[in-house]
Amino acid sequence: MKAAVLKSLGSPLVIENAPEPVLGTGEVIVDVIATRVLSYMNEVFSGARNYALELPIIPGPGAIGRVRAIGPDATKLSVGEWVFCDPTVRSRDDAAAPDIALQGLTAPGAGAMRLQQHFRHGSFAEQMRVPTENVKPLGQITSDEATRWCALGTLLVPYGGFLAANLQPGETVLVSGATGNFGSAAVSVALAMGAACVVAPGRNDEILADLVVRFGDRVRPVRLSGNEDDDRESMKRAARGPIDCVLDIMPPSVSTNVVRAAIMTVRAYGRVVLMGGVGMAGGAGLELPYPWIMRNCISIHGVWMYPPDAAGRLIALVRAGLLRLEEYAATAFDLDHANEAVEHAAANGGPFKLTVIRP
Repeated sequence: MKAAVLKSLGSPLVIENAPEPVLGTGEVIVDVIATRVLSYMNEVFSGARNYALELPIIPGPGAIGRVRAIGPDATKLSVGEWVFCDPTVRSRDDAAAPDIALQGLTAPGAGAMRLQQHFRHGSFAEQMRVPTENVKPLGQITSDEATRWCALGTLLVPYGGFLAANLQPGETVLVSGATGNFGSAAVSVALAMGAACVVAPGRNDEILADLVVRFGDRVRPVRLSGNEDDDRESMKRAARGPIDCVLDIMPPSVSTNVVRAAIMTVRAYGRVVLMGGVGMAGGAGLELPYPWIMRNCISIHGVWMYPPDAAGRLIALVRAGLLRLEEYAATAFDLDHANEAVEHAAANGGPFKLTVIRP
């Protein structure tokens, strides 16, 4: 099969013929139809993100494809079925605290590296081998629609955060990082889950205005000034009532002051979800006052990715018309132009934008 292979950090992907994946028990082979390119893939490939990768590797986290072959323990999947390939691979021998690797992307920790040794290769190829439990039926779609369904991989991340926070219909949410790729996805997911309103702070007036145009007055934009105390009060005023849940999904480059200003808007007995990158690239860590957390009974959830059943539930939200993939504008490349796709994704990583490879 044709594949794009990363052979060394800092080098371009090599487009070459690679061995087809071999089916084993507990596995499914999928023909890759479309796969998204993360906006920061160039940083992964250069080594700037310091992701744990065993090279050489066929990168690519997740895909939309069609089942090519199934193992003897699969009883519901069928050959030719349209599926989403969830890249969140979990070890199977400890359900309470599994090791987790992101197939085709990273494997933090010794246990995750063992997973990566087997489920290493990702979706920048014509075929991929996926754990059976990671293959999620989509229902009938067309090949053209597969491109936009790649947005599932972005939407699932904040969805996992809101599931951890037990977000309820009618609640007020604040998304810290609302003008970014994952943050804008969080706004749309919160509204699809029934949030009464979403406070959307940011510095980009154009993007803030666009969120209101897309989703209406349930989105409450806030222009950040950079002053922590002033910004906190502005966000509280925009909510017009108590803020039940704060989701932070800021990138590593953001100041901790901005993150703290958003987090400390949450009401007493409220929930905070941390899914961003503060501190991952060095620098100061996030400081929160112990007395404020304790006396206000604040719940803080650190969340990485999402639970195993999240993809099926999110697909149901799309099928119900509550979450619109049509919000996303996609640019597609063939596999021969995978390096150009990585460059394009880095330059076009804004809200509701998708860069996709179609092998």
